[in-house]
Amino acid sequence: MHTTTRDKLIDSMIDALQRKGLHGIGLSKLLASADLPKGCLYHHFPGGKTDLAVAAIEQVAERVQQAFTNLFHRHPEPLEALAQWLQNSMTQLQDSDFELGCPLATIALESGPQDQAIRAALARAFATIRQVLEDQLQRHGYAQAAGLASLFVALYEGGLLQARVAGDGAPLHQAVTTLIQLTRQRPEAKSA
Repeated sequence: MHTTTRDKLIDSMIDALQRKGLHGIGLSKLLASADLPKGCLYHHFPGGKTDLAVAAIEQVAERVQQAFTNLFHRHPEPLEALAQWLQNSMTQLQDSDFELGCPLATIALESGPQDQAIRAALARAFATIRQVLEDQLQRHGYAQAAGLASLFVALYEGGLLQARVAGDGAPLHQAVTTLIQLTRQRPEAKSA
């Protein structure tokens, strides 16, 4: 598959967000990592770094949605799929020497009220991720599927953040194990 200039820019931004955050990388370094001249950024993203960040957030949400589709296909039981998702994330973080975090989390932590386009894109991305999880949990009869989906996303983001800072996956592993055990206790209970 041919990678377009736009795709290269988005991929470089996603990598930068995972490693350094939005404000941790300058445009020159971002363009150098994509091996592209400065003019192509503004050709594809007239709003500059903000437009590129929004496109990267949207791409991450799309990729996560596709990853969940594939994961739930391979592991039809939602808790097994979610455990695998969290394990894959932890493996990626450990393999990167605790450098590669979640690109959505890093930009969310940096954004302020003035970053309306970025915050709107983040809100849509997190809503998409929660909805995919909720649909799977609901399909399998889990009570409070929306709440569980939100809890898994919060556990993922908070656990990865703690693991990244500590350089140790124990907090995420412990939280995942506990949440899955608690959820398995009554998966058939329907919410009122």
